[in-house]
Amino acid sequence: MDSVRTTCPYCGVGCGVLAERQAPDGEWSVRGDPDHPANLGRLCSKGAALAETLDLPQRLIEPTLRGADGTLETTDWESALERVATGFRETIAEHGPDSVAFYVSGQLLTEDYYLANKLMKGYIGAANIDTNSRLCMSSAVAAYKRAFGSDTVPVSYRDLEQADLVVLIGSNTAWAHPVVFQRLIAAKEARPEMRFVVIDPRRTATCDIADLHLPIAPGTDILLLNGLLAHLADRGRIDRSFVEAHVEGFDATVEAARHDSQDIENIAQRCGLPVDDIQRFYDWFTATERSVSLWSQGLNQSASGTDKGNAVINLHLATGRIGKPGMGPFSITGQPNAMGGREVGGLANQLAAHQDFTPADIDRVGRFWQAPNMATEPGLKAVDLFEAMRDGRIKAVWIMATNPAFSLPDSTTVREALDACPLVVLSECHGGTDTAGFADVLLPANTWGERDGTVTNSERCISRQRAFLDAPGQARPDWWIVSQVARRIDPSWATAFDFPDSASVFREYARQTAFENAGSRDLDLAGLAELSRDDYQALAPTRWPVQAGRDGERETIDLFADGRFFTDDRRARMIPVDNRGAASALTPAFPLRLNTGRLRDQWHGMTRTGPVPRLNTHRGEPTVSVHPFDAARYRLRGGQIARIGNAQGEILARVSLDDEQRRGSLFVPMHWSHLTASRSGVNNVIASDTDPVSGQPEFKTQAVWAEPYAAHWYGWALVCEGATRPPALAGWPGDYRVVIQGAGLQRLELAGIDAPADWIAWAQTELAPPADTARQWIEFADPKGGQYRVACLAEGRLQSVLFVSRRSRRPDIGWLTDLFSHAPLSDQDQADLLAGKPATPGEDRGPIVCACFDVGQNTLIDAIDTQQITDARQLGECTQAGTNCGSCIPELKQLIARRLTETSN
Repeated sequence: MDSVRTTCPYCGVGCGVLAERQAPDGEWSVRGDPDHPANLGRLCSKGAALAETLDLPQRLIEPTLRGADGTLETTDWESALERVATGFRETIAEHGPDSVAFYVSGQLLTEDYYLANKLMKGYIGAANIDTNSRLCMSSAVAAYKRAFGSDTVPVSYRDLEQADLVVLIGSNTAWAHPVVFQRLIAAKEARPEMRFVVIDPRRTATCDIADLHLPIAPGTDILLLNGLLAHLADRGRIDRSFVEAHVEGFDATVEAARHDSQDIENIAQRCGLPVDDIQRFYDWFTATERSVSLWSQGLNQSASGTDKGNAVINLHLATGRIGKPGMGPFSITGQPNAMGGREVGGLANQLAAHQDFTPADIDRVGRFWQAPNMATEPGLKAVDLFEAMRDGRIKAVWIMATNPAFSLPDSTTVREALDACPLVVLSECHGGTDTAGFADVLLPANTWGERDGTVTNSERCISRQRAFLDAPGQARPDWWIVSQVARRIDPSWATAFDFPDSASVFREYARQTAFENAGSRDLDLAGLAELSRDDYQALAPTRWPVQAGRDGERETIDLFADGRFFTDDRRARMIPVDNRGAASALTPAFPLRLNTGRLRDQWHGMTRTGPVPRLNTHRGEPTVSVHPFDAARYRLRGGQIARIGNAQGEILARVSLDDEQRRGSLFVPMHWSHLTASRSGVNNVIASDTDPVSGQPEFKTQAVWAEPYAAHWYGWALVCEGATRPPALAGWPGDYRVVIQGAGLQRLELAGIDAPADWIAWAQTELAPPADTARQWIEFADPKGGQYRVACLAEGRLQSVLFVSRRSRRPDIGWLTDLFSHAPLSDQDQADLLAGKPATPGEDRGPIVCACFDVGQNTLIDAIDTQQITDARQLGECTQAGTNCGSCIPELKQLIARRLTETSN
């Protein structure tokens, strides 16, 4: 058996993975690495399904050029590289270095990131390189730098487990960082006295471990946190000796907090929380020294996200709860290598190795790189960069491993920017993304399983991502692509970009972190700067800083344990902040708050997770979660389609009634792009409001309206994969069109106003197998009742089926899915197709709760009732649900509690 230790490509937890190939079939499997310190063998549902993502659909495997007529033609690497290099060289010569830009990604490895940054800032001579990590953690970066003088995350996962109080703020950890959540559950089981406070407008799965949930009004986080700071000061729980020795700005910050928060009744009214709950939170934090505050996108993705981060950090500086076990302010990152990108200067306002655009740092970086054209001022941040592209200031852009046409706010403007840019280069592994449609040059990049390099997770732990697959076609590493373009832009740069492998890139990066450092910067990898290729290949997970000790031994240093920070005077800064509220005001025209975020089993735009059938069973469609009170007020009915919009645009999503949703707020997941849904990309209605310090956009409190979509018909289809043409969303009828990957089948959900004049004739054109295949059609039409059913068979096997109705409720389709495996269909099967339901109903498993073992809600309810189950462990023993990755355990507990309540009434 071959076994390779590598790292999961999803969230910032940075889980270790063992990829294993068994003889004799040679198939790869994936399991958690029990020796990796981040996950200790655990994986979430996405990580556990990694082996099912090794053959990506629409894989880009050859360099491709777009001709003058808009058509794409494959080419060789030399032609593609020359096209990119010539385009950038000529643009720079005519318009200057500020006319070009890179937009990179937290999906890149550190080595890729490093060379892209070196090329743009050291050799092209501009700082217009920004990253999609701007959208998820740049406010935390800015907050840490304002407080500590450095972008230092001072907390580890071990600290979370050692804490007596963990405050989770704006973080649905159970779904966004499931393995960290599982570690918290285990810590609570080991120490039941441990407490958790969850501050989130929604009651999410994370609230399963909450001793106290504060469903705060959107935009009032600073008010609540300032009130806590004032409470600490009033109760005499400030660590005066720590503040006097190590902190600046205490008096002004406390004064601002008192002025902002006033009294607890005022806070309660404005935050929409009970006074007693706020008092309990304040008392717990006041009395508990070993406290960790963990925050994520709920704070960061805000037009005041930097201030919110500093409001959290202020609490820990005022109490001296930093640099010690079990305490500290912890921003947990969203992407697998967001931290690595921060280290190498991937943000437009930073230089490599945690250096800034100060004269001393510019000089130091320039000398280390021997840079001929060193950038001397920050470049354009993400939103500003695309605005500059739209108005013609940016004339050539190179996008790497990201899909800005989908992920940036105000998607319409971003698409206009890409369309206006004379040269768009895209390095990608997937050829069908929204952004790929705008690319003039597509460069095939390696993807997970083929990539070799390093990533850094949320707790500053560097892990190796090792290749265990050969790259298909002409796909190449991103660092190689960057170095090849660099030497073609200017042959005199060839020596600076002469790297035989990723190990050599890492060594240069590590040397740069140590260059003229001597303890002046937090990021120091001196102990890794001379790794041989074999040592690099064998590198175990390592948390930085890693200094070179005596006799060549590596020494890992604990930061802030001595109370010394990285400001000029080595003292931390408390920053006065006040509550500015949401960027977008509610009005009678836009009366609802729209929140966005992740689902449990999906990742970003679903190019990797979307093709995995079992990851689509839990939440298969774009939905809008609505409190029943708001649903009644705005005439929204569960299962029907809603229109949600504002001045930016509008989207369509299926209504999901949720009494855990805060009144006055909606929640729409972020994952659906044009690849999987026609009009459900939530960023179409997100304005480009940004934080003035970090440039991070506001994604969480957009003001919108909502109303029913007046569909005249609803439809759904199942299409046998490979037997007919792949469903093309653009060619299907209706405004609401969603494609969902199943096991050997593709499912489509449809709704519309206008419809084909003849559904059955349309289906016979669009759902037919190849012309040389004998076909049999089964048809039912009731035009007066608005019902149509049509199925296509080939050689007795079901190939496709389409049902159309005026009703929004779709019947259980488990029996239909089973029919695709019948060969040939019996007379009864065919009669059932005409009737639209089976004569003998089988088991309806209900909505899938456990994706790992395909366990449905009805199956779980039956087990709870018949076995008198009262806890999730018993339910797992009975049904297997929750016994693999554990991501569904919060839902199992909620289902048990709800069922016990229902049966007792």
